[in-house]
Formats: sequence, structure tokens, C-alpha cells
Amino acid sequence: MITMMKIIMILIWMLPVAAKMIKSVHMLQLNSYRNERYLLWISRNRTKVFQKRDTLLAVPVLLSFIGNAYLTLLSAVFTFIVLFLIRGKTTEKKKLVYTARVKRLLVTTFIVYGILGAVAFFLPDAYSIALLAISLVMGYYVLLLANTINLPIEKQINEYYFSDAKKRLRASKNLKVIGITGSFGKTSVKHFMHAILVSKFNVLMTPESYNTKLGVTRTVREQLKPYHEIFIAEMGAKQTGDIKEICELAEQDYGVLTAVGEQHLETFKSLENIQKTKHEIIETLPENGVGVLNMDDENIMSYQPKNPCRKVYYGMKAEEADIRAKDISYSNKGMDFTVVLKTGEMQTFRTKLLGEHNVYNILAGIAIALEMGMTLQEMIKPIRNLEAVPHRLELKRTSGKITIIDDSFNSNPVGSKMAVDVLGSMDGFKMLVTPGMIELGEKEYELNKEWAMYAAAKCDYIILVGKRQTKPLQDGLKEVNYPEAQYYVAEHLNDAISHMHQVAKEKTIVLLENDLPDTFNE
Repeated sequence: MITMMKIIMILIWMLPVAAKMIKSVHMLQLNSYRNERYLLWISRNRTKVFQKRDTLLAVPVLLSFIGNAYLTLLSAVFTFIVLFLIRGKTTEKKKLVYTARVKRLLVTTFIVYGILGAVAFFLPDAYSIALLAISLVMGYYVLLLANTINLPIEKQINEYYFSDAKKRLRASKNLKVIGITGSFGKTSVKHFMHAILVSKFNVLMTPESYNTKLGVTRTVREQLKPYHEIFIAEMGAKQTGDIKEICELAEQDYGVLTAVGEQHLETFKSLENIQKTKHEIIETLPENGVGVLNMDDENIMSYQPKNPCRKVYYGMKAEEADIRAKDISYSNKGMDFTVVLKTGEMQTFRTKLLGEHNVYNILAGIAIALEMGMTLQEMIKPIRNLEAVPHRLELKRTSGKITIIDDSFNSNPVGSKMAVDVLGSMDGFKMLVTPGMIELGEKEYELNKEWAMYAAAKCDYIILVGKRQTKPLQDGLKEVNYPEAQYYVAEHLNDAISHMHQVAKEKTIVLLENDLPDTFNE
């Protein structure tokens, strides 16, 4: 009877284990399966990793030292069931994707737990329950062990995928490859460039935020066809060398650098490292390649790329830019602006998009389209039909009194200021909803505080999401004497949205700026 109870206890123990396993795998996936990032997340989220309800495990552990084996095992079974039933259920913005890698990781983790369960079966009751309790509490670290075990296998699999993708790219002799990177703007540039080029060519672009080496690899292996004439690859980076790695795979003919700013400082450590990494897209170009750079960005212009390839510059402020925009005006139909080429040729464009930053993004697309032989006249229609990229200053009109400007994708200091500038230019009751900016390292407090002070002059009402997360923003608002009656600190996003509807007036414009990813929720 006791033996059967022990087997039942171990089987029931697997329920809370499985629940914790899924959560920990999700966090590892959001941290790109990188142990160092995952460990950093663990160090910052101790209350999520070690939860108060886990203290219930002390009950069967203590009972095991008192004596009665049946009562001890029964209490353990009851505790494991309770922990499973009261497990936290949070709404996830980005759900766990059950990729082949995740499935392999889950199998390995399950094997590790299976071994622990088998060991627990043969141990005396007191030690058995203690082992099960400790391994459950340490679930995030058990996953770390499983990921470490799988790393050599994953490396071999990835190398095969990389090699296969490279062969496919090289086999496409007439394919022109365009790489795009930047601290911000790269996804919008990718979409706008694709919309312009697809009016004349067969174009493939990396979907969604597939901007890692694996993302580019997957796009090539799954979607590249012999009829494609152009491949646009978005390239993201969180640490030095990331762009170079993707460039070695893509071997791009054209490199677009949109901007260099203070983002992901936790991993980059300094702005100089960001400059160097982003310029890898230019420095890895062949001699007959073409670099397309934003001339108005001082962090781009203060760095000299070690590459003699031809460079094309775009901008609005720099008179000497090869492609320049001027005379920007807004109307209820969107935005008009004029493009002037160095040759003197001019063309006026209209777009439904808002903000100067989108003019920059369109200019990058125009620069590449010109390189592909398109005329400015041919670009009028595709630019007029451009749609906002989801969650990047996307205008969402509601049936009520609120209009939403959704800029909830991970933000940065320059982009955040541009976003509130757009809000400030709108007519109506201007409201900002934000948890602030993240991954800015030692400068995170300073940059968030500075941004709050800047936003205060543009907004009629501000809702801050998360009491702990928004402390720098609260301090910034207090420093500029922003009225307390005009801002609210919400517990979470649902609280913020509820309060937004309560205070909204007729013709309210709401900017949703930088909704935190799941890894940063308080």
C-alpha cells in the first residue's frame, strides 16, 4: 500500500512540475534560449521563480520527519494537487511557440525529472519528499540544466540549417540581398521597402520580427523560391557581433543603416559598442556593394566604416544628402512631403502615415528602389498605399470617443520622443499610457526620467503602468511639477485600460507606448 502511495505521489508531483516546466521554457524562449540572458531574467524575477505558494511544500517535508508514512505521503499528494490547482494563470502577450527545439527541450527536461522521480522512489520517505519538493522549487534551474545538456545537439542542428540556407542563397545567382539594421526603424523600413519594390519585382522579406540568424535562416529555407529577385533581411542585435553573424550568412549586396541609439545597453554596455555592431552591416558589404545610411543621425555620421564601398545618404536636415525630404505637411488625409535628389529631380508624395520618423523610413525604401532602377514617379502609388506596421504608431480609430495610436512595440529614447511628438501634434485630449523603456542598463533610470519630463509638455493626461517599473517616470513628472490630478499609476495594463476609459473625454487621442514583453511584467 505504501509503495503504491509513493508511485501515486510521484505521478501527481509531475502535474505542478509540468506547469512550471512550461512557464520556464516560455521565459527561456523569450530570452532566445541563451543561458546568460535567462539567468539575468531569473536574478531580476526572484518572486516569479520562487513563489510564496511553494512554501506549502514545507508541510509534507516536516511531516516526513515526524513518522507516519501514510499521512506523510497523503499530505504530499494533497500539496502537489493544491499547487497545481492554484498555479498562476497570466495573460501572455507572446505565447510559447512549440517549435522543434522547444519539444526537444521539453523531452530532455522530462527525462531529468523522470530520473529525479526514480531516485525519489528508492529513497526513504523523508528524503524522497524533500528531493521532490526541492526539484519542484528549483524548476527554472532544472530547465537551465536541460538547456545546457541540449546545447551541443542544438549547435549541430543549427549549423546544418545555416549551411543549407547559405547554399540556397548562393544558388540564387540573380538574387539581390538587402540587409536592414538600426536601433529603431528597421521593421518599418523593411515593410515600406517591400511595399515599394513589390510593385515591380518579386520580393521576399523576413516576416514579423524574424531578425536573428535563425530567423533569416528559417525564412530562406522555408520561403525562398527560384523566382524571387530580391530578398530583404531585417537584422537585429542585442550584443556585439550579432549583425556580422547574420551578414556572413546573407552576404548582402545592399546594407541599410536606419539609426544608432541607446538600446539594449544591458548587453551592449556602451553606445560605442552599438555603433560598431550596427556598422557591421556596412563593413561586411562587398566592394561593389552599396551602403544606405541616415545622414541626420549623428551616431551614424560620427563613425567611419572600414569599407570603400559606395555609400548613399538620405535625410531631411543635411543639405548634402543624396536623397532629401522637405516641406512636410499634415492633413486629415495623412502626410505630404517632397523628395529632392542630388541631381535636382523632385517629386511630392502623399502617405496615410504620420510622423517625421516615417518620412525617414520611407526615404530608406526610396533609396533602395532607386538603386533597383525604379523612378520616383513609379513610387507614388505604392507610397500612397503604405499601411502602418502593427504596433508602430499604428492609428486605430474606435467607435467611441477614443482614437488609439498603438506604438506598443519595444521602444527606445529617440523613438519614444518621436511618438509623443506625434501625439502632441494631434487635435484633442492627449493621453499617454506607458510602462516606460527597458533594457537600457545603467542609464535606464536617467533616460526614463528625462523622457517623462519631455512627455509632460505634450500630454494632457498620463497613465503609468506598474508602480515599481515606472518610478523614474514618476520622479520625472514630479520634477517638472506635472499636476498629480493629471496622471495615474496603474497596477497593471488592464487597470490602465480601465482607467483610460474612465478619464477619456470627447476626441481623446491615446498613445500606447512600449507595452512590456512578458519577461518584464511586474
